[in-house]
Amino acid sequence: MTESRLDAGVTLWLTGLPSSGKTTIATAVVRQVTARGYRTEHLDGDEVRTYLTADLGYSRADRDANVRRIGYVAHLLSRNGVVVVCSLVSPYRAARDELRRLHGGRFVEAWVSTPVEVCARRDVKGLYARQRAGEMAGLTGVDDPYEEPLAPDLVLPAHTQTEEESVAAVLTLLDRPAP
Repeated sequence: MTESRLDAGVTLWLTGLPSSGKTTIATAVVRQVTARGYRTEHLDGDEVRTYLTADLGYSRADRDANVRRIGYVAHLLSRNGVVVVCSLVSPYRAARDELRRLHGGRFVEAWVSTPVEVCARRDVKGLYARQRAGEMAGLTGVDDPYEEPLAPDLVLPAHTQTEEESVAAVLTLLDRPAP
């Protein structure tokens, strides 16, 4: 019997705009995968910035370095059989594509495709309000680019489906045989 991606170790990379639902989906996926008995790790962009990439700002070069560092940690863990769930904006396609190459067949890109208007209404961290008030610049999807994935392994329209539906779609994909 062919082992699933979960059995082999995998990095699930959730990308999308701020407040799109990445962390919510990631947390639920980690909870369910852990309950099945797999070793899991959740690398959340905000949390990791506090400890691993606090020296980086928000220029394109710094954002790419942030993605590379987190992606390399995910690569090390997944090649050792851990199910790694990464939830971070990761706005630039080239950096995400670089991680796919690094991981070989152990990389699954899921685009949380919530539109910017919905993200701005959710505004979980108050970023959109701060940007509108002129208190910050460089908000991804508003005044800084977000490059949508061209061929993600999964698209999660978190604005039109429930959390449970998004998580079920992720688990269906992860249960498939490793390439």
